[in-house]
Amino acid sequence: MHLKAMTLRGFKSFASATTLRFEPGITCVVGPNGSGKSNVVDALSWVMGEQGAKSLRGGKMEDVIFAGTTGRPPLGRAEVSLTIDNSDGALPIAYAEVTITRIMFRGGSSEYQINGDTCRLLDIQDLLSDSGIGREMHVIVGQGQLDSVLHADPMGRRAFIEEAAGVLKHRKRKEKALRKLDAMQANLARVQDLTDELRRQLKPLGRQAAVARRAAVIQADLRDARLRLLADDLVTLQEALRTEVADEAELKRCKDEAEGRLKAALAREAALEDEVRRLAPRLQNAQATWNELSRLAERVRGTVSLADARVTSATQPPAEDRRGRDPEDMEREAARVREQEAELEAALEAAEHALDDTVAHRADLERELAVEECRLKDAARAIADRREQLARLHGQVTAARGRAASAQAEIDRLAASRDEAQQRAVAAQEEYEQLKAEVDGLDADDVERGDEHESAKRALADAESALSAAREAAVSAERSRAAVAARHDALALGLRRKDGTGALLAARSTLTGVLGPAAELLTVEPGHELQVAAALGAAADAVAARDPATAADAIRLLRKQDAGRATLLLGDAREERAQDHGAGAGHEDGALVHARPGRDGTPAEGALPAEGSPPAHARTGAVPAPADGRGL
Repeated sequence: MHLKAMTLRGFKSFASATTLRFEPGITCVVGPNGSGKSNVVDALSWVMGEQGAKSLRGGKMEDVIFAGTTGRPPLGRAEVSLTIDNSDGALPIAYAEVTITRIMFRGGSSEYQINGDTCRLLDIQDLLSDSGIGREMHVIVGQGQLDSVLHADPMGRRAFIEEAAGVLKHRKRKEKALRKLDAMQANLARVQDLTDELRRQLKPLGRQAAVARRAAVIQADLRDARLRLLADDLVTLQEALRTEVADEAELKRCKDEAEGRLKAALAREAALEDEVRRLAPRLQNAQATWNELSRLAERVRGTVSLADARVTSATQPPAEDRRGRDPEDMEREAARVREQEAELEAALEAAEHALDDTVAHRADLERELAVEECRLKDAARAIADRREQLARLHGQVTAARGRAASAQAEIDRLAASRDEAQQRAVAAQEEYEQLKAEVDGLDADDVERGDEHESAKRALADAESALSAAREAAVSAERSRAAVAARHDALALGLRRKDGTGALLAARSTLTGVLGPAAELLTVEPGHELQVAAALGAAADAVAARDPATAADAIRLLRKQDAGRATLLLGDAREERAQDHGAGAGHEDGALVHARPGRDGTPAEGALPAEGSPPAHARTGAVPAPADGRGL
């Protein structure tokens, strides 16, 4: 397997599509400064999945896209395609030639492709993990990285050796298997919790279901009893309603008859009123005649009186009258007066008869009118009574209908309650069955999870076996490499010397006074790393401790774990001495202690200083603390 070609399009300084073809062996890329040699290496690292913008010498990932020049506008995406010759089958894919493509858009989104098919970054990492190249593989050594390899801590050197021996992929597989195993354990714990919870809820749910069933039976009985009572009330109300309807019909009939009689009486009253109006002129005429006759009678009576007086005077006339008038004239006048009196008496008698007839007829008419008025009043009272009775019956019918509607609404409500109770009972039964099925399923899942757990354990055992074999192969490979034998010995010596350092760093959670590697706590200006490393010497690999008590605890830990040797660098020694014994206790800023635990757990070499007096190592290995306070 070897890299066959790489095509860059829109990546950093490669605006146009540029294809670099590689032949088996060593390929050198030469050119003046700024021609893009480093961009080729960055493109190779980027296409294999590099996610750090600083590793690509940029501030953010979008900086890899061509930013444009004075004569060319910026592009919207960067694309790099790497073609690998897989004729030897080194990559686990059924292709003799594999092309990996990565596309970056200015919006921040990315795409990955394998032979033109869209894939995930994880797929590319899995594909390249067995080949020794890819992300987090030290196949690309940039400027300044060699020095970091030489001055790496024990864990970093171990990572370099394991990667060179091909152990990293097995470690990743082991970590992946462990993550899966942890996830499986978490899932099993969650399933067990769910199972316990569901089992704990089964009994209360069963009791609730039984109570619900009993409640449904009681509600059904209560509903039936209420329905029977309502049915009886409904029958009674229906009978009363029928009676009221019959009474209402009878009252309507009586009302119609009364209204008929009232109409007839009103018609007769109207006829009588017409008759009265017709006879009124005759009555007025009769009244006028009566008045005239009365006046005439008065005149007649006056005339009679006058005639009587005249007769008297005639029969006994004075002397002078008897002497002055003729008796015959007087006889004739008396006869004439008697005739007028007879005529007046006849007219008076006729007028009296006519008046009597008129008065009698008027009295008859008044009697008939009074009778009809009484009949009309009786009919009106009867109609009012009938109307009041009808209104009362109508109110009773309305009340009966309201009671019937209320009864029907109560029946509907009870029916709805019955349906709802049945639905709740069915839902409770279904929930009970569902929970029971879930519990059964969880029991089955427990078995399945157990099988998966065993499979994961076997996979973990296989991975550990492969890791052990890979480590053995790494040791064999280390021994067989003559070119790196010296470096291997030096690294092995450094590792043996720093076993105690690793143990102390691993125990930082319990040793709160351990500050970490001394080299990590220093701030060195660029370009002075080698001078500072030479000046520090053994102190570069030392572990910084806050005070002597922490150093003593660290030495006891090394003794207890038999972890080997370690170099301890005490920080703020002057401040500690000043706090305990005054400001004039010493002038050193740090104390270097070479710790090799004795048999009794106390320092045997490089003993800790007694309180108030700086140790000899503090005078010979003092390291000044940085002015900004970030160091020791």
